[in-house]
Amino acid sequence: MDTESLQQGSSSSWHTTGAVSCGAAQQQKRQRCQGSSSDQAGSSSSSSLQISEPEPQQIQEEEDYYMEDDCDDDFDGYDEDDYDFDEADFNQHLADKFDDLDLPPGVEATVPWLQKTTPKEDVKEPPKSNTADENANKYTQFKQFDTVQNFSDHYYAKNSHGEPNRAWSKRVQHDWKLLEKDLPAYIFVRVAEDRMDLLRAAIIGPKGTPYHDGLFFFDIHIPSAYPCAPPLVYYHSGGLRINPNLYNNGKVCLSLLGTWDGRGCEKWNPAQSTMLQVLVSIQALILNDKPYYNEPGYESYANTPNGERLALDYNDNTFLHSCKTMLYSLRRPPEHFADLVAGHFRVHGHTILAACKHYMAGNDIGSVVPEEEEEEEEEESSEHKSGDAGASGSAPELGVIKAIPTKRRSSFNPSLKVLYEDLLMEFNVKGADTRKFIDEKLKKNKPAAA
Repeated sequence: MDTESLQQGSSSSWHTTGAVSCGAAQQQKRQRCQGSSSDQAGSSSSSSLQISEPEPQQIQEEEDYYMEDDCDDDFDGYDEDDYDFDEADFNQHLADKFDDLDLPPGVEATVPWLQKTTPKEDVKEPPKSNTADENANKYTQFKQFDTVQNFSDHYYAKNSHGEPNRAWSKRVQHDWKLLEKDLPAYIFVRVAEDRMDLLRAAIIGPKGTPYHDGLFFFDIHIPSAYPCAPPLVYYHSGGLRINPNLYNNGKVCLSLLGTWDGRGCEKWNPAQSTMLQVLVSIQALILNDKPYYNEPGYESYANTPNGERLALDYNDNTFLHSCKTMLYSLRRPPEHFADLVAGHFRVHGHTILAACKHYMAGNDIGSVVPEEEEEEEEEESSEHKSGDAGASGSAPELGVIKAIPTKRRSSFNPSLKVLYEDLLMEFNVKGADTRKFIDEKLKKNKPAAA
């Protein structure tokens, strides 16, 4: 279906500007997830977030990225024991794979906040082979908005949609026009020609948050009562709860969707609210820098020592979940988004790996990762200070590594190291610039000279 031929809605009240600005004005107001005794996902998940020091969670892996309708909320979706890593085999595999390849230099990738230009347009990827060049072209040509024939794996594919009436079709086409024209950067949408009630969105996590450079997928169903009723939204969680508003069973808790109480412009307004407003709200209000305070009642602990400690701890766990979500997407990309997944992580793989090492060095999740030149200067400075400290008898670590203000869980670094190794392998397969990290690994495992 050619979107240029879609009918424009006649009502002038359906303008996005007012709706989105209203949502933007509420960015500082955290959306609250609805937790009732009847919602097992909410009760089981929120129970793990207590103001006292939370216990380390067992991390399990889900076999399938896409979940069944009846999800076991006690299932964490990931098991580190499944990641049986053999360094010798890994090193040999990498040596065999890349000995004869001339890998490109590092690709700097930034993720500005809600810009109007798409991230792909700012990235220049030197081709390594005909296949890599073809894949890069598919990524750069991946449109922010486009139509597809249908979705075979859509969460709401089995929902009955009936025969759409003229008013419903006209409103949906109007929303499609808004999405095609006004989508902010780092949001990508595909709508189905055969099923106008289905669409899928991919949102890239913003910089400065524990979600940075991650890809998060949402399936959306437009009910027959639309726009009198809000759309239904399902999050592809992989069994992981990465935010108080995003349940491990796929539920998205947002006032705009009617899944949590709200007032005024926070609630769905049939005359003004749009699909675009829903997606921008998820990106801006849910995927934020301190998601811990999205939990109902926890905002009162903001700016307190105990609250900040728990917020940092939540960010640590959230980043681990985000890395696992990257692996799910790489190994089983949602339909019609394979080119986006492969290209995104090929371009941003270097940045993600550098962030992992930065965090394992003791820095806060979401903090700025130094440029490579700065990293080299820090390493040289660290070695110099270490030598001087050793000569004077002072502690060599003093002033070398910037530590976070609170003690981090001892389980964080081992967990992230396992994910780092898996991401390194997956990013290599996708053609990301990982030369620096491979060299470091091979150098570390090279036998010392006799």
